[in-house]
Amino acid sequence: MRRRTLGLAVPAGLALAALRPGAARAQAGGDYPNRPIRMIVGFAAGGGTDITARTLQPKLQQLLGQSIVIDNRPGAGGNLATDLTVRAAPDGYTLLMGTIAALAINPTLYRNLSFNPQTDLTPISQAGSILNVLVVPVDRPWRSVAELIAAAKARPDTITYGSSGVGGAGHLAGALLDQMAGITTVHVPYRGGGPLMTDLVGGKVDYAFSTAPTAIPQIEAGKLRALGVPTLARSPLLPQVPTVAETLPGYEVGNWYALVGPRGLPRPIVDRLAQAMRATLEDTEVRRHLATHGVEPTPSTPEELGRFIRDETAKWAPIIRASGATVE
Repeated sequence: MRRRTLGLAVPAGLALAALRPGAARAQAGGDYPNRPIRMIVGFAAGGGTDITARTLQPKLQQLLGQSIVIDNRPGAGGNLATDLTVRAAPDGYTLLMGTIAALAINPTLYRNLSFNPQTDLTPISQAGSILNVLVVPVDRPWRSVAELIAAAKARPDTITYGSSGVGGAGHLAGALLDQMAGITTVHVPYRGGGPLMTDLVGGKVDYAFSTAPTAIPQIEAGKLRALGVPTLARSPLLPQVPTVAETLPGYEVGNWYALVGPRGLPRPIVDRLAQAMRATLEDTEVRRHLATHGVEPTPSTPEELGRFIRDETAKWAPIIRASGATVE
């Protein structure tokens, strides 16, 4: 009923816009943006998603001529933030720094999801892919992926791994490790990479696939030990750390971020934001700063992002189903 009412209201709205050139320009994105923009992040401050959003923030503000307010709304693996975005007005003033979890994993993982990322959101641009690192507290005895797997086999359902939220790359990485190594560990979800890191350093969980921005400072400080990276090739950021695939051939879990908005975002606004994202991600200083956090810039067109989300959803759906993981 709500959609019918809005549909009937469109002609009248267009008629009013025709009488008011300023309103018509606003509807078409001609004077966009003319007030601050809210960028929602579905995880707590201090994690990889938050760090990436705040790294892009200054340059985007400069290019768009308006302030961008980062709004951290952690919970349900990014679903709370995504739902807020879906329900927002499609005017370009509410955006989401989405993740693999909210945009590609949760539609399969959650049984009663209130939105469909492929139909209820407007793709704008990919932001970046980020390195995850398998880390353990330094007081744990394991010094390799093989030793961790052996310990898990010897003590089923006792070794714990933390993640920044259900359905995130860290959760998937742990589930895939269980599946490929034939072990059973206990998943402990947090409300972001920051809170996870606090407990991991404190030894409250045994290991995690943490994002590089939050893991590397703790590795360098001698508080965590890196056992592996979930990529097929070693990372230039941590060249001395082996891949998990060196122990489990074929093991790979990617992690990425992308900027999206509510469904129905006018094309001129989408193009303005996509252009600003590309210019930001091609900026030398931004790229340097992202690289220090293990983030590789991946600007894209809206169409490329839409295809990427569809492909990632199709890729992970059978893996999630095979793991048996579901969330009500």
